[in-house]
Amino acid sequence: MAKAKKGGYIGKFLKRADKAIQEGVKKADEALDDAVEFGELTAQQASKASKELSAKAKKESDAIQKKGKQKITEGITSAKGSMTNTDEELATLEKLGKLRKAGVITQKEFLEKKKKILSKI
Repeated sequence: MAKAKKGGYIGKFLKRADKAIQEGVKKADEALDDAVEFGELTAQQASKASKELSAKAKKESDAIQKKGKQKITEGITSAKGSMTNTDEELATLEKLGKLRKAGVITQKEFLEKKKKILSKI
């Protein structure tokens, strides 16, 4: 009879141990499910944030490119304008030279005008 009691205690002990292990496994499964769910939410949030940042970066990139093209166009226009002005200024110098040679203006007047025109170029 003593053996039956020992077997009974061991059996009860093993049943309690088995029950504790099953509860532990159940809790671990619940924790794992929560972690997976949290991970999915986090991944979704990261994906959403990534899409938003990409859209914002694209918008800013487009704006920068537009401004850059505008500045280049302005620079080209300005350069063309200054080339035209340079040609005009040189033509004016030639006319002044002819006027000086013809005696219409003095050497001093010619040099003053020449200095003024060359400072613009």
